[in-house]
Amino acid sequence: MAPRIARLDSRALIRVTGPDARPFLHNLLTQDVETLAPGQLRFGALLSPPGRLLFDLFLMGLEDGVLLDVAAERREALLQRLAMYRLRAQVAVEADDSAVFALWDGDAEGFAPDPRTPALGGRRYGDGVEANASEDDWQAHRLAVGVPDPAADAPSDKTYPIEADFDLLNGIDFQKGCFVGQETTSRMKRRGAIRNRMLPIAFDGPAPAFGAELLNGELRAGEVLSGRDGEAMALVRLDRIEGELTVDGRPVTVRRPDWTTP
Repeated sequence: MAPRIARLDSRALIRVTGPDARPFLHNLLTQDVETLAPGQLRFGALLSPPGRLLFDLFLMGLEDGVLLDVAAERREALLQRLAMYRLRAQVAVEADDSAVFALWDGDAEGFAPDPRTPALGGRRYGDGVEANASEDDWQAHRLAVGVPDPAADAPSDKTYPIEADFDLLNGIDFQKGCFVGQETTSRMKRRGAIRNRMLPIAFDGPAPAFGAELLNGELRAGEVLSGRDGEAMALVRLDRIEGELTVDGRPVTVRRPDWTTP
């Protein structure tokens, strides 16, 4: 069977080039940019100084810099943020209107493996690709794998990256040294006391409203994020996911995907 390929119009690109492109991004992002090889894809983020998630990013290595894959509705905000940090760095930061494609259930030439988990498939940038699936099909696959979409599940400057599973999805390089928000992020990891995480939940019927309360008996156990009929992501309290969970009076089960365990 041919692999499924969808064009992701919800994503957009920024091209960062110039002599200082890699050190400039390396000092800002949660991911190691200095060792990013041309054609290699990594997952990361730009955080606020207090360590909350601002932009989730894919980073594609280029011969002369880095291509950033960001939520389309957040691209202009990211361009402005990078301009603020640029100062005297010798970099050019500009929008790139090439297409973004995702592939799953197979392989195809030109697609780089999704760095979060192999089950998600791959990504490719540029033309010359024929889609045979919709972006909604891709989102259904992502949710089935149990991976959050930070652009939909983590309102800007509200969520810590570890709560959005960046540490489990290869989105943070804890060995690389400084990045914006590093102190808080490293402290959370070092202490190992992760109280809340995004995990998929299952239920009968349509998805509850974003922010709907997840209950364990009468105790708050989390909140529902984005979803569809029968399944959604939720930010859950890990100490309250055992027992009878409900949302809007409906029974709920929390699922722990394979990628959440070593």
